[in-house]
Amino acid sequence: MDIVIGQLFTGLSLGSILLLAALGLSLTFGQMGVINMAHGEFIMAGCYTTFVVQQVISSAGVALIVALPIGFLVGGLLGAALEMGLIRWMYDRPLDTLLVTFGVGLVLQQVARDIFGAPAKNVVAPEWLSGGVTILGAVVPKTRLFILALAIIAVTTLAVVLKTTPLGRRIRAVVQNRGLAETSGVSSRFTDISTFFIGSGLAGVAGVALTLIGSTSPTIGQSYLIDAFLVVVIGGLGQIKGTVIAAFALGLLNSYIEYSTTASIAKVIVFVIIVIVLQVRPQGLFTVRTRSLA
Repeated sequence: MDIVIGQLFTGLSLGSILLLAALGLSLTFGQMGVINMAHGEFIMAGCYTTFVVQQVISSAGVALIVALPIGFLVGGLLGAALEMGLIRWMYDRPLDTLLVTFGVGLVLQQVARDIFGAPAKNVVAPEWLSGGVTILGAVVPKTRLFILALAIIAVTTLAVVLKTTPLGRRIRAVVQNRGLAETSGVSSRFTDISTFFIGSGLAGVAGVALTLIGSTSPTIGQSYLIDAFLVVVIGGLGQIKGTVIAAFALGLLNSYIEYSTTASIAKVIVFVIIVIVLQVRPQGLFTVRTRSLA
């Protein structure tokens, strides 16, 4: 029983990491249709932001709390700059966005190497996150519980912003019908920039969280990029609830399969399951209901 509970929390922990990595993509890719291959480098920027903040602030606990909003700001500014400089000309050319953002990602990796060097950097976890908590007989690391709580807060905040705020209504209006939204007085340019800022900022927050479970390197974002895209596709493009369900489902699947086999075999089996799911539901678990589909 302890093993079952332990793997459950391991799966939830992995799912929360995937959710943080994919949440920003659910906006930029899922809702706007932009294949942003530099999303992993925005995650990397959040990691290095945490490292820099900790060099300035000696208290690891205070540094982590301060790094969260700064990581969001750094990732958001990078995303806004990418949108204004390149993406704005390519909204009707998704394959071009893939190639361009892949190149931008390589540039950002090299910039990180030039600034911080190739060796991995480590961030010290706060003392109040050291050790673990015993839940139903299983010991769960506090860092993993913190990441899970952070993921829940992030997805809840994003859902509230999209559903209840004027900015959220503008984002949904532009996504559903850009022409009609513009004739109604909505500035699509401001909305596009804001969407990229929020989506990329969430990637920065994911980077801050990742420093608690591993070292930081210029290629750390690439380790999570493909899985993040898979989460968005399986959940359904533009569907926040689908992203949440897909992230935790993949995390739990990977956890239990890896326990019985190996990490490599688990990856293969999970990928086969993903292929089967997409064969049955190519549109993902959830789709946007419109009048034309009703």
